[in-house]
Amino acid sequence: MTAAVRGLLLAAGLALIGYGLYGLLGDPYLTDPVDVLVWGFGGLVLHDGLWVPLLCLLGAFLVRGPVLRGWLVVAAAVTAVGLPAVLRAGDDGGNPSVLPLPYLRNWLLVLAATAGLALLVALVGRWRWRRNPGVGRRDRTVRRRAPRGDRS
Repeated sequence: MTAAVRGLLLAAGLALIGYGLYGLLGDPYLTDPVDVLVWGFGGLVLHDGLWVPLLCLLGAFLVRGPVLRGWLVVAAAVTAVGLPAVLRAGDDGGNPSVLPLPYLRNWLLVLAATAGLALLVALVGRWRWRRNPGVGRRDRTVRRRAPRGDRS
């Protein structure tokens, strides 16, 4: 990608972030914008300081294969989004419409569905590799140069 395209994408991303912050902080229903900024900063610290390093370490040391690593990233994202609802299930404060769904069951179903899809991708990849073992692999032969004294 050229530097100009990267610069345009960066400018567009920053403009969208700015527009989102302007809309968020200008919302008339928002009573304390500082709380929102503290919450956003806390989420950023939690994500970049704990979540991503933990996933990278687990992926690097415990997991072998890109499909399983990819599924673990998906499972972690689904868990990060769904876990608050799963943990609050049954805590409706007398209003059954607050958390009306079976969130634990749905979270487990999403994890099972994504695991099944990851397994299918892995099986298809293994099947394709067995049919054509050389396809998709780089030539790993090492070519060495002759020592300096032997060159003509």
